[in-house]
Order: sequence, then C-alpha cells, then structure tokens
Amino acid sequence: MQVCLIRSNVFRLHRSRLLQMSTASSSVVSAPSAQVQIIRSYGGPEVFEPATVAVAAPSATEALVAIKYSGVNFIDTYMRMCLADAYKRPLPAVLGREGAGVIVSLGDGSAVEDSEFKIGDRVCFASAYTGSYATLASIPTSSLIKVPENVGLDVAAALMLQGMTAHYLACSVPTSKGVGIQKGQSCLVHAGAGGVGRLLIQIAKLRGAETVIATVSSEEKAKEARACGADHVVMYTVEDVAAAVKKITGGKGVDVVYDGVGKTTFTGSLDSLRPRGMLALYGNASGTPPAVEPLELMKRGSLMVTRTNLLHFTETREELLWRASDCLNWASQGMLNVRIDSVFGLSQVADAHRALESRGTMGKIILDTSK
Repeated sequence: MQVCLIRSNVFRLHRSRLLQMSTASSSVVSAPSAQVQIIRSYGGPEVFEPATVAVAAPSATEALVAIKYSGVNFIDTYMRMCLADAYKRPLPAVLGREGAGVIVSLGDGSAVEDSEFKIGDRVCFASAYTGSYATLASIPTSSLIKVPENVGLDVAAALMLQGMTAHYLACSVPTSKGVGIQKGQSCLVHAGAGGVGRLLIQIAKLRGAETVIATVSSEEKAKEARACGADHVVMYTVEDVAAAVKKITGGKGVDVVYDGVGKTTFTGSLDSLRPRGMLALYGNASGTPPAVEPLELMKRGSLMVTRTNLLHFTETREELLWRASDCLNWASQGMLNVRIDSVFGLSQVADAHRALESRGTMGKIILDTSK
C-alpha cells in the first residue's frame, strides 16, 4: 500500500474532497486518512493502484462519511479510459460516483440540532465525480439521502445512480403523450437484464406501460428480464431487434426506446420507433453513437432523439429527493427488486471493471470498502 504525503492544496473531485496526493513520504499530516483506489494515467483496469490519503475536514455544508459500499458504473470506465473530453478528469483521480455509508462527523459551524442529518445517520449519495472508491470522504449534505431502516447499505449503494437514472428516463423524458412514459404506451429497453435495464422495466410497468420489450443476449438474461416484468424479450444475438419489435407491435413500433448501449444499437433503435417516437440515449457501453441529420428524423416519422445525463435531472435538492426517495421507498416496500450481481473488495476494483465491461453481469456490481 502506497502512503502519500499530503500537500496544502485540496484535491477536489466535484462533491467530495481529498487532500492533494504526492509520492513523497517524509512527513506526517494529522488528518483522517482514507484508503482509496486512484488512477495516475488513463487506460485499462490495470491503471488502478491503492493509496492512503488524508481527507479534508468537512466544511459547514458537508458531512464526513465512512463509505461502506461504492457502486461501479459504466461511466466510471469511460472516465478511466478518458473515452471523450466530457469524461476527462484531472489526474491523479479517484473515481466512483455513488456510495452508501455512515456519517462520522459534520463540518465546523454545522448546528447538529438544526441539520437534516446527524452523526450516525445511514446515508447514500450519487453525484458527479464524488470519488467514492474510498473508505472516507467529505460530501455536501445537499447530496446525501437518508437510507430507510429496512434497506441495507449495499442495496442503497446499488440503487442510487442506476435507480435514479431509470427513474428520470421513465418519469421525466417526454413522449408523444406527455412527460414520462404514460399508461398504455410501449417501450423498448436495451440490456434489459442489466443494472439500469431491469430497474427501468419495473418502473415503466409501475407507471402503467402496456408493452415493455427488452433486449438480452442469453436465455438466462431473458429469464431475468421477464421476472422484472418485460412482456416480450428479444435475443439480439440471434434476432433483428427492429424487425422483432415491429412484429410484436403489429408493425407500429414503440413509443420510446431507452438505449444505454449506444453505437451498436443506435440505428436499430431508430428503426424500432413509431412516428413521433422518442429515442432516449443515456450511455455509450458499445461506443459513441453516430451523428444523425435532422432531416433523417423527419423522414423516419418526425422522431425525437435526446442524450440525457442524470445531473440535469437532479439539479435541485427537491428533484434529487423525489427520485431517490421513490427508489428507496419502492425497494423498502418490495415494489422494486434490486439485484446485486457481485460484490468486490475495494482492492479488487480492477476485477470489478473487467466484470462490468465483459457485459456478462446481471444487475449491479458494488465494492465493499472493508476488503
């Protein structure tokens, strides 16, 4: 384990704060320390390396959180590789955008009796570049959500980013009949057995979607998608997705396609839509989709295309609470099934990334920071 000297500059990862890391080791800093996984260069999973860093004391608007579990997401792999300028992070960097743990202290000037939070609260969070591949972090209280007593911290960590992504896609992306998928409408969910996909199927059905079609790559994943509520499953490895969708819908196409795969599914997604249908892109698991001419969208039936980001759908505290609370409450009531595919130790983050990129997982991958 590498021990890093802490300099005076603050190493800020958007909503969490770790002090600037250095390779020197000749002095000691009296500050809480965290075990982290850092990257010093862009590349494959092998670029991760362990480090011990001091953690900046929380400000008056922050809480120091002992992170118990951290979620692993495709956006973490984009940042690790620097897939595009939008994912470029200053190096060295601690990745990870979500987690769950326990508040161990509040910032100086925080009045505990006047605060929404107190020491010992179980909390979860999902915000941009928090640096959650760590055992400890100072996080703005505006980003924290209390975890219901009957929801485990592992489930909370697994649910935050993917759950709120599924929530905004199903509840806030407009369709031809209103905001969010409406009762009686139809949709296509790519990667229906994946982390977002299986949650999206469930929320779409909760909202009254009449026909939910899921794409999968294996019989095992088909079984999982059906268990989540998919009315039809298309095996994209052996079937033409658009042709199958048109057959299922009597030649009409679906009202909305939810696509987190990107490059390899983009054209088929457009071909699966009915006139005035919406293609909601939210990820690039297979690469960045190609550009499309506006006139082409008109020719295909006045289609709509959007590329979304969770940050834009949680811009206010009220919206964050709405999405997170819905997801956590649905999970606590048994209305939303959260599947954790596998749990890796913090020291095994490279293996966790390899597992995610293999596209062989169902549900969520999380890190147990105690290992």
